Amino acid sequence: MVQTRDTPPIGRPELTRRYDVDWLRVLGMMVVFLFHNARFFDTDGWHVKSARTTEAVTIIVIVLVQWMMPLFFILSGIGAYHALAHQSGRQYVASRFKRLVVPLLFGIFVIIAPWQVYLERVSHNQYSGSFWGWYPHYFEGWFGLGGNFAWMGVHLWYLEFLFVFSMIALPLFLYLQSPSGIPLLGALSRLLSKPGAIFLFAVPIAFMEFLANSPALKGGLLSQRGFGGWSLLPYLAIFIIGFVLGAGAGMAKIMERHRFAGLLVGILTWGVVWVLVKEHNLPESSVTFAALRGLLCWAHLIAICGFASRHLRFSNGFLKYANEAVLPFYILHQTIILTVGYYVLRLDTRLWIEYLIIATISFIVIMALYELLIRRINFLRFLFGLKIVRRPQMLVVTP
Repeated sequence: MVQTRDTPPIGRPELTRRYDVDWLRVLGMMVVFLFHNARFFDTDGWHVKSARTTEAVTIIVIVLVQWMMPLFFILSGIGAYHALAHQSGRQYVASRFKRLVVPLLFGIFVIIAPWQVYLERVSHNQYSGSFWGWYPHYFEGWFGLGGNFAWMGVHLWYLEFLFVFSMIALPLFLYLQSPSGIPLLGALSRLLSKPGAIFLFAVPIAFMEFLANSPALKGGLLSQRGFGGWSLLPYLAIFIIGFVLGAGAGMAKIMERHRFAGLLVGILTWGVVWVLVKEHNLPESSVTFAALRGLLCWAHLIAICGFASRHLRFSNGFLKYANEAVLPFYILHQTIILTVGYYVLRLDTRLWIEYLIIATISFIVIMALYELLIRRINFLRFLFGLKIVRRPQMLVVTP
């Protein structure tokens, strides 16, 4: 067989399904869901805000931000390795387009993003009137820069930049899974198997964080932290690291062996960060800040992935159902949360009661939309990034 760029490289290992990755995807999505329910009540700005905010919720939000979206980019990198183990380059691009770009475009132009921008304008007293009266204004200017058009799909930015990262990193990924690149992955795996060496992955994360905060990029897209509390450059590094972690069971075992060390380093780093940032006003543009944030993020990821590898290597009916539901749930969740919260916040009751009401109603509505419509209608499955289900034809017996 002639090897080309678009045929799977020879010698790729047979891979078994990573149920721990599936579990982390599902559990991570629930963290994102609970996180966005909390955003009504922290002290930072958001699309819709409660009149009552508290520092306690703000602290929880800050803690989650350090590892929440980085976890999804790690999982996406692992998924990219497994996808390219049995797909050509062209097949990979096509599958990424169907799963990421199609739901992104649907969300940007139809209802997911426009409705969120509308709620923000109404709740901030920047517009009064119906959604359909406002919708033509959606295409005026760029959201985030004073306008309305949500070119990144609001919370769907993850789909947009995951696709961009997938295309940017594809040549590297194809090389690393080629006969020439496999020995390099093996050598890297042997290096990282040494005690403590896995923490070296904090270096590229820290470097990208420092670069994003540099004066050369200040004020540009790459320096913006409106993407899950991080700028985009560290996410690219984390995505590539995830691909390396996908290279066989050996890497998962390395993370597993260092799970307690990751937890300990994460706790200690939080202490250092609190002293330097809160007490001594450590500037975000400094090398020290970037190094601490890179280490803090990576230590959390080592602990989370390590404990998952140890304890979540199994499947069941719930996981199979929930794993397919993750992407539609993600696409719907923030729009539903904002809609429910917009009305529940008018109850003017205790903060924790409002939180529970918003989270409960939002979860029920999201799952009802998924189960009754999206999961069962192939056209909606396509729009939400799911595979089309070929239903068996009914056998008609004629006399």
